[in-house]
Amino acid sequence: MSVNAIGVSATETRPKALVEAAFAAWRNGTGSPFDLLADDAIWTIVGRSDASGTYPSRAAFMSEVIRPFNARMREPLKPTVRSVYADGETVIVFFDAGGVASDGVRYDNTYAWFLEFQDDRIVKAQAFFDSIAFNDLWRRVRPPPANPRGE
Repeated sequence: MSVNAIGVSATETRPKALVEAAFAAWRNGTGSPFDLLADDAIWTIVGRSDASGTYPSRAAFMSEVIRPFNARMREPLKPTVRSVYADGETVIVFFDAGGVASDGVRYDNTYAWFLEFQDDRIVKAQAFFDSIAFNDLWRRVRPPPANPRGE
């Protein structure tokens, strides 16, 4: 393991750099942190929101939470990172994100994600956020019905 001049190993800086780049891409509309998820990543939403629970794969999390959430938005979420911390293969990102729902009402929330990496991929995540703000959006705005032909 190589250590830089301030005593930080490449193992500690690589996951943090990946998260910072993914959040910059998300803010710019060119990517997202979800691009870093391993196919078998386990994502847990902590608390009592309508989406709280553990999702056993990237596909389950994306289809049950992220796609339905994004379908409720007129203007996508844009994150503003407050801080990013790394300890070995674990990265903690504390951020705000907001956008406009399809009914024209703003959605704003504050998040803390604990992301565990392996081979440059997120393999386990725990997410914390304001359940009241989330549930208000989730219950108030219904996503458009899915097109049965997938169009």
